[in-house]
Amino acid sequence: MLAAFSFIFSPALYLPVFSGFFVLFWGLVFCVCVCVCFKHLSAVADLGWSKPTLIQEKVIPLALDGKDLLARARTGSGKTASYGIPVIQRILASKQTVREQDVRALIVVPTKELGHQVQIMMRQLTAYCSRDVRVADISSKVDLSTQRPILMEKPDVVVGTPSRVLAHLNAQNLVLRSSLEMLVVDEADLIFSFGFESDLKNLLCHLPNIYQSFLMSATFNEDVQSLKELLLHNPVILKLQGSQLPDSSQLQQYSIKCEEEDKFLLVYTLLKLCLVKGKTLLFVGTVDRCYRLKLFLEQFGIPACVLNSELPVQSRCHIIAQFNQGFYDYIIASDEQSLTDTAAAPQTTAGKEKKKAQKKGGKAKDKEYGVSRGVDFQNVANVINFDFPKTAESYIHRVGRTARADNPGTALSFVSHTELGLLSEVEEALTGDETNSPLKPYEFKMEQIEGFRYRCRDAMRSVTKQAVKEARLKEIKQELLNSEKLKTYFEDNPRDLQLLRHDKDLHPAVVKPHLKNVPEYLSNCQYVVKSIYAERIRYKSTSQSDDSDTELLKRSKLFCQ
Repeated sequence: MLAAFSFIFSPALYLPVFSGFFVLFWGLVFCVCVCVCFKHLSAVADLGWSKPTLIQEKVIPLALDGKDLLARARTGSGKTASYGIPVIQRILASKQTVREQDVRALIVVPTKELGHQVQIMMRQLTAYCSRDVRVADISSKVDLSTQRPILMEKPDVVVGTPSRVLAHLNAQNLVLRSSLEMLVVDEADLIFSFGFESDLKNLLCHLPNIYQSFLMSATFNEDVQSLKELLLHNPVILKLQGSQLPDSSQLQQYSIKCEEEDKFLLVYTLLKLCLVKGKTLLFVGTVDRCYRLKLFLEQFGIPACVLNSELPVQSRCHIIAQFNQGFYDYIIASDEQSLTDTAAAPQTTAGKEKKKAQKKGGKAKDKEYGVSRGVDFQNVANVINFDFPKTAESYIHRVGRTARADNPGTALSFVSHTELGLLSEVEEALTGDETNSPLKPYEFKMEQIEGFRYRCRDAMRSVTKQAVKEARLKEIKQELLNSEKLKTYFEDNPRDLQLLRHDKDLHPAVVKPHLKNVPEYLSNCQYVVKSIYAERIRYKSTSQSDDSDTELLKRSKLFCQ
């Protein structure tokens, strides 16, 4: 029998009621029927979590009770911790009775970037019990023999993509049939979409008959239903939010209908005049577009990092880590994974990419790349869809990189006339009604920035196909070198790792110095500032003054005079 209390204590306080029974106070009251490790709770306190999110409040007690779970919650709501905490707690409880070291939990993720992020979160949660709970990430596509020694030590938790886990199972580097207690499938709505259906089904043949399963997803689709039937037994189904994205009080969504040339003009104006403030992710559709936009911004002295499937995974993870630490303000990310196309023909697509890359003498794209899905970019103020996403699912995952937890965010989508159909599909998917779209028209008059158009055209003339090709080759060579450094030298010299930057100018295009400065005669930009901020400020409470917006207005006016 459990005694319940209604007091609110600091995060990380468990009060004993009877032997083996505790009540968890973490902002809200949880009742759990297991002994709790104080070291585990100290790690939660160190993370600064004053209270659990809704999904954590609902999932953790059910998971600790041994239930199979299918949980849907919007991106950025704290799903990783909601399964990470009970996984760690169950391992700690098991080790009270069974001393033998074994792999007890498997966390399956669709992308390498997400695998790296999950490993970091699990290590943060085990900060005070790292000797008792060891975590290994095997998502990186290196030789199996390189990761074999790690798996031979039998870490308690293994994180990986289905293909990598299956490869190690087939090589007998990993044995789960007798020891596995928990299976987690994170971002379950993307597992089949990334072409892992056959890998996952083959992987299940290596698992025991009885184990606890968690499926975590941002959306419910046919793939999630298939996984549910495949993995879960009498599951508890949690649908926590009606909306797949935060409401307008937290996330402001806008769209601008413009042509291709106008996209470059708009992004230049927004970034150069500091009209978009805070850390920003810019999503494009292809690798070529990544470098085209980066080279364009270089012409104006605007540094930006590039993330795409051609870069080594060590470099991608390092870029994300440095972005989260505040080293960079802008990342240009390619969202190449077409959910529908990949789901329909994963093997064919991968084969074509490989042959195409070999024919060009380039690097094959990594099908396990995906920075728009599940990856926790921290404190992102804005997401700009430079190229509009192909599906509603892709839009949700892109925009979900901002307005995470309780933080505010803005999503701005550029929509050309060829993308209007995609916009309608997204609006209908989000609300079921195009007339009540959450994507509001961005109040912006193109004639107010016409004075900048000739400068953009001048810059675009330097960004040729040959310049883009040279930039891709230079970046890949540079990041391959960085990747080797990351694996060797920087392991022994972590401080020097901070000096390795990924936003350096590539300069294959001719840079014209005069473009870096805005001339005085373009003084009418102050009207642009007013029109852009007018819509945003309307959303703010009239009773609260926003000194940062006021200061930015003053700075922008002075800058343009």
